Amino acid sequence: MIESRIVLSCRKVSVSFDGFYALREMDFSLAHGELRFLIGPNGAGKTTMLDAICGKVKPKSGSVLFHQGEADIDLTRLKEHGIASCGIGRKFQAPSVFAALTVWENLEIALKQKRDVFSLLFAKLEAEQRERIDEALRMVGLAGKAGWKAGALSHGEKQWLEIGMILLAEPQVLLLDEPVAGMTDEETEKTGRLLQEIIKNRSVVVVEHDMDFVRQFSSKVTVMHEGTLLTEGTMAEVQRDERVAEVYLGKMAG
Repeated sequence: MIESRIVLSCRKVSVSFDGFYALREMDFSLAHGELRFLIGPNGAGKTTMLDAICGKVKPKSGSVLFHQGEADIDLTRLKEHGIASCGIGRKFQAPSVFAALTVWENLEIALKQKRDVFSLLFAKLEAEQRERIDEALRMVGLAGKAGWKAGALSHGEKQWLEIGMILLAEPQVLLLDEPVAGMTDEETEKTGRLLQEIIKNRSVVVVEHDMDFVRQFSSKVTVMHEGTLLTEGTMAEVQRDERVAEVYLGKMAG
């Protein structure tokens, strides 16, 4: 089996806040079409890792390389909007949608990527743009609710809408922070299937505390502890690791 090409590699990334190291020489790499879960106890540095990739924080040292064709782009040299333009999409834990606008209008705004939100609603969409919105609606399971106000959606549906909005920017790498927090079991299951659909064309990194969700949908997990890489492998492999058991104090058993 030929290994997929690496699209993102973080090399000895360190991030400090007033002398406290949230990340300490963290190494991480991500392949094209991969769904990778970042797990670890609170304070392990998981969210800071996503922040360093998307430019929300700047590493004190190390490199974050985004591999596009023959080019290696060091994301630490770019601002957040530049990193997003390169093809890195980030979704934070709380859904961020325009509650007073419809599902369709939210996607329309995301597609056009402009600052003047409401004036955009009067601009005509091209047929190709409408097709892209229809495809996003289908993928996130909201085709039947295109005319609904986003504020009327369930928590899980708002999360899917925001994922659809990010996908319209066509990122190559999607970073998600606890996407199933607060979801029902049914919504959690549907989110897992959505992520599996997304990785047919791009890569996804998920910070997650729901170990049942990780067990069900992960192929490879990265375990972090105190800002460093503890171990990587399948969920079964990391559960057998004595260091992981010690870090979690048995919470991952069973």
